[in-house]
Amino acid sequence: MASDTLDCGPAAVRPWLARLPIYYGWVNLLVAAAAMTATLPGRTHGLGMIAKPITEDGRLAINEQSFSLLNFWAILLGSLMCLPVGRAIDRLGVRGVLVAVVAALGCSVLFMSRVDQWWWFFLSLVLVRGLGQGALSVCSMAVVGKWFSRRLGPAMGVYAVLLTIGFMVSTVALGAGVAAEGWRSAWSTLGLALLAFAPICWLLVRSGPESIGDLGDVHYAPLDLPLASVLRVPAFWSITLATSLFNLVWSAITLFNESILAEQGLDHDAFIMVMAVLAFSGLPTNIMAGYLAKKWPMERILAIGMAVLALTLAMFPFVTSTTTAIVYAAGLGVSGGIVTVVFFAAYGHAFGRQHLGAIQAVVQTITVFASALGPVILANLRDQFDSYAPLFLTAAGSALVAAIACWTTRLDRRIPSSNADSSD
Repeated sequence: MASDTLDCGPAAVRPWLARLPIYYGWVNLLVAAAAMTATLPGRTHGLGMIAKPITEDGRLAINEQSFSLLNFWAILLGSLMCLPVGRAIDRLGVRGVLVAVVAALGCSVLFMSRVDQWWWFFLSLVLVRGLGQGALSVCSMAVVGKWFSRRLGPAMGVYAVLLTIGFMVSTVALGAGVAAEGWRSAWSTLGLALLAFAPICWLLVRSGPESIGDLGDVHYAPLDLPLASVLRVPAFWSITLATSLFNLVWSAITLFNESILAEQGLDHDAFIMVMAVLAFSGLPTNIMAGYLAKKWPMERILAIGMAVLALTLAMFPFVTSTTTAIVYAAGLGVSGGIVTVVFFAAYGHAFGRQHLGAIQAVVQTITVFASALGPVILANLRDQFDSYAPLFLTAAGSALVAAIACWTTRLDRRIPSSNADSSD
């Protein structure tokens, strides 16, 4: 990019943000993690906090079956928002797009808290799903991808850890709000919080290091491949399909986890324990995967994560005790920690920053679609075979194939520039 050649030497007049004692990308990373946490109302576990109250709301007249159907179509329609948002990020800069998406999500959440007919609820659900799970996720990942290059792997490891903590805290807070005030009041408060977050994004976020004249982390000469070229790279598809498979399996398991464990003879206490292990086992793995991303090829790291997933899914028939349930949950958490870091970091690392918004928008659309299909596939297999086991065995084989594909394909590497600044 032309701005990458900006004179940032001692004689240049640099903006005050570039003269701070820390790299300003870390400030952007903190806001990006908060923005990804703010996708909570558009995610399955966020909507799951109000699913039961919604089905009991007489003003809406929505039962569990109709809610599931509306949710499925809302995910599919909402995912289409990713594509124009991704292109807008590359053309207009991530700062303005992020602010607009956060504000629009806040308005949509407020709108949902006030609807009293099912068709208005469905419209609000499409908006919340599309703006939250889709568009805001793309913006959040693009903020980090636009700011980091040399330290992208470790940065995404820190980002993943902050995100895990943020989701845990926000989920607990939302659950407490719903229990104390009802879903409409809690949802309205969440919408107002999002609207308050939008100006904070405007104040703190910048679209990239070029905007403040600090290229200290741009250690590699970017390939900046356009989307059409990226779609012809085999490694792009091996990584995207592997992470999509993980999302499909994860969404299916987490949505029906209590019923799945009950089929193995495990009670509600075991379910709570498994969910806790899932959350906490991913944290150290985020850090380790972020560290390894500086030293190992990301596709190899992802291959390890998919191999762990395959092994964990294959052991499901043997999960019949508290001990085996802990091992099973830890395996899923470790795999998720690895996959999350690679998913966030791989595309900017391999394909550059200029077209990153469009690239990640396509990836997000595919993975969101996979997430929507997961529970549907699991429910159909359960009806057909009267057991959840077929999904686990089929997914274990698919994960093993994905691991082999990731291990044997290569992402394009960028060549270190001769005048790169290697200092922090």
